[in-house]
Amino acid sequence: MSIAVPDFSEAEHALVAELLQQRFKRVLLPELADSELKLDPGTDDLTICPTLYWSERGAHFVVCKVAHDRYRCQFYYADADQYGTGHVDYTDLRRCVLTLLRVQADHESQSAGLSSGATAADLARQAGDDDYHGPVVI
Repeated sequence: MSIAVPDFSEAEHALVAELLQQRFKRVLLPELADSELKLDPGTDDLTICPTLYWSERGAHFVVCKVAHDRYRCQFYYADADQYGTGHVDYTDLRRCVLTLLRVQADHESQSAGLSSGATAADLARQAGDDDYHGPVVI
């Protein structure tokens, strides 16, 4: 194992809870967990990273803190059905979580066949948001 990553602060935890309440219209508290991640592609070393986890509408979400003010995220339905946002790391937790929620909502709509016209990715590009790429299979 390599260097220690700082835990999520109370403010970071509260921010994620607030964003989840806005998205799902109910109190949804993310659980604290740990993930072992390979942070350096040049080695096989794993780093234990603090993680926020929640599950909603059949999807499981994780936001991992990989360094001070650096985050990674993904959502999944099963081990073989995992999705990312198209970004390796985020330096802004709010942007990380909002992008993750947008990507999952877009994926959910596409999977249900509700996407008739512009997708969230199309709308984001039209608005000049280069941060949104839609669901990326991991």
